[in-house]
Amino acid sequence: MGWFRRPATPVFHAALLRESDAKAAGAAVLLSPNRLLTCAHVVNDVLGRKLLSTEKPAAEQPLSIAFRGSGAATRRGTARLSVWLPPRPRPHSIAWDGDLAVLDLEEAAPEWATPVVWREMSEGLKLRAWHGGGVAITYADTVAGHEDEGCWYLDGTLTGAAIGPGYSGGPLWVRSDVTVAGLVIAQVMPDTGPLRSQDTVRRGWAVPWQTVREQLTGAGADDVVAECRVAAPSGPTCTWPGEVPGHAIVPMLRALLDDPARRADHCRDLAVGIGWEPPPENEPSAPTLDELATLLLTEARALATLTESLAPAIGSHVGDRRTLNGLLAFGRLEADVRLLSVTEHRQLGTALRAVVTAEPDLISRAAREALRFMELPEVLAHSSRLTAADVDYLVLTLEDYPDGRGGAADSLPVPALLRLAEFVASAVADPGGRVVLRAWCDRVAGRLGISPSALGERRADAEAWASHRPSPVTRIVVRLTRAGADSPENFLCEIWLSRRDGTQTPVTVPQGSLTPDEIGRLIRRAADGSQAGSGYPPTQVDVVVGADGLEIPVDSWQTGSELGDAFPDLGDLSVALGSRYQVALRCPELIGRVPTAASDMRRRWAAGDTGTLVVDEPSVDIRRLYDLLKASHHDTTRVVLHGSPEQRSRLLPICLAMGVPVVLWDRAAESHEDAARFNEFDPTGSLHKLPQRLQDFRSILYASQAPSSAARPALVWEDGDLALPGPLQLADPS
Repeated sequence: MGWFRRPATPVFHAALLRESDAKAAGAAVLLSPNRLLTCAHVVNDVLGRKLLSTEKPAAEQPLSIAFRGSGAATRRGTARLSVWLPPRPRPHSIAWDGDLAVLDLEEAAPEWATPVVWREMSEGLKLRAWHGGGVAITYADTVAGHEDEGCWYLDGTLTGAAIGPGYSGGPLWVRSDVTVAGLVIAQVMPDTGPLRSQDTVRRGWAVPWQTVREQLTGAGADDVVAECRVAAPSGPTCTWPGEVPGHAIVPMLRALLDDPARRADHCRDLAVGIGWEPPPENEPSAPTLDELATLLLTEARALATLTESLAPAIGSHVGDRRTLNGLLAFGRLEADVRLLSVTEHRQLGTALRAVVTAEPDLISRAAREALRFMELPEVLAHSSRLTAADVDYLVLTLEDYPDGRGGAADSLPVPALLRLAEFVASAVADPGGRVVLRAWCDRVAGRLGISPSALGERRADAEAWASHRPSPVTRIVVRLTRAGADSPENFLCEIWLSRRDGTQTPVTVPQGSLTPDEIGRLIRRAADGSQAGSGYPPTQVDVVVGADGLEIPVDSWQTGSELGDAFPDLGDLSVALGSRYQVALRCPELIGRVPTAASDMRRRWAAGDTGTLVVDEPSVDIRRLYDLLKASHHDTTRVVLHGSPEQRSRLLPICLAMGVPVVLWDRAAESHEDAARFNEFDPTGSLHKLPQRLQDFRSILYASQAPSSAARPALVWEDGDLALPGPLQLADPS
């Protein structure tokens, strides 16, 4: 059994919800933070199909998931099918083979939903199942009976709940140690084959772990099996493929906890802290160092929880503190070891959820400053306003972030999560919330061995940021790069916030290929977030493209809406990018090809609005345009190009290469006969009001669903005083 014993009751349940009524169709088993296992017939039920349908559902079909924790903790999410083993009837049997489905979660499971630990099923094993809804009263006790070619029959007593509809796909918990021995498949119905109703009152059947493993391996899902945690034959101790590296920390544990009595005291505190069961008080023996080492490196918060009691006991003893620091450093290298203890994690989650409720945008603003040289977590890339449901994911993600600078030469570095907590504390409106967060940081830093001076530097940085009102964002800068031949309509995207004081702040965006409308929504959300931070809405969007991107219809891309994000049932409230903002293109690639282009551009801007060169004759070619811009229009700031697409494609690069900062043309024009369509927004009128006139025209154009004969104006506006973001400047090696 071992000294450490798992609790007798699971702390969470997972369910699949029907599309029709959002009620639990069945349960599921959490294999890893990102994967669930359930029955294929439960997936069929969720989608409204026949229960034993064998056709594989579409992989892109989202499935609604609900996690229910102890107390009132619940979390909704979605998953998609990745492995499908359909039900296969057996001849002359009420059971069937297959009936397994592996689902990939789109967001990691909540922190409190830990993956199950499997063990092999054996006859006589006492088991417990729950309805997918997870209501406590629905528990059904049963016993493993006869094994039949890979399935196992179950029998329950005639009191209490019985396994029935809604239990399928759920784990069969071993009542003695809360490992999981198999998956609930079905109840045996009355009058089935040779059985009568009195034979099947409490009979069901299940797939044991050994069959789950065999069928997943046979289906090529070796990666799924490799992630599963499995109990050793002697008890509920977890084992993983390969050697658990617990032996490496045994010497450090021996230096700190060699005395058995002292080790027993700390390990009792550890067991209570992580929710496990220590031996009774009348069993004073301590766990072996090997058993303790294995637990610390396989149970996520065990190491941090142990050091909560060790750190105060060590006090100022330099040698022991150095050993403890080494133990913590080793844990930081292990993927399964978390930064925070159970108590620290719970306290931080409570504090940050209070902040999110009162100030939904504060954590996003603080993260952009506290973690300015790191890629922000995905939850911050989608929205600047967090919800309470986002907090667990954010904390879990930041626990894995690399440590930053320590400040003092003899101090350990300050982890990213503590830096964020300090920045949030410095700016939160509630004085009580500030006290709670700073006290939390002090306790965690003390446990981790971080010097007060190092934490004090981060706190001073945070206070300086909180007291400084940021310069308002005046424009959004977007750089587009074509995604490639496989996705010709998609782009890679970078976004910056350009402020009035000249600083430019990068915005975290998803990596990889994005659709135009996805980029439009990212731009709008970046603008919304910057307005929430400074109170000033940006009005301009500069889109940086290559020489082959000047005809991209960026102004027509859809941006969604803030109401649509919050209330999807409201329907399509989207607004085109060019209607919402003053959108202009920039093409530094063409300007950079000619050494004198930048200085020519500055000269033309300095000359003021000296008139407009309107190219409205088919006879104008490259030579003619060159002569005009060299002589009579030497200081001209603006060129309006009419004509066919072929003529424009030749003349547009010449304008930019000769330093013309403002070029306007109609993407939809077929010839010079379409020139009159531009008159609606006066392309040769006041130059400084041109972007606003163009936005007004686009607003009417896209709102009225104008006919194809309407103009589709495109604008290049190169402002020499508005520098584009340059290469990344790394301020810290970490």
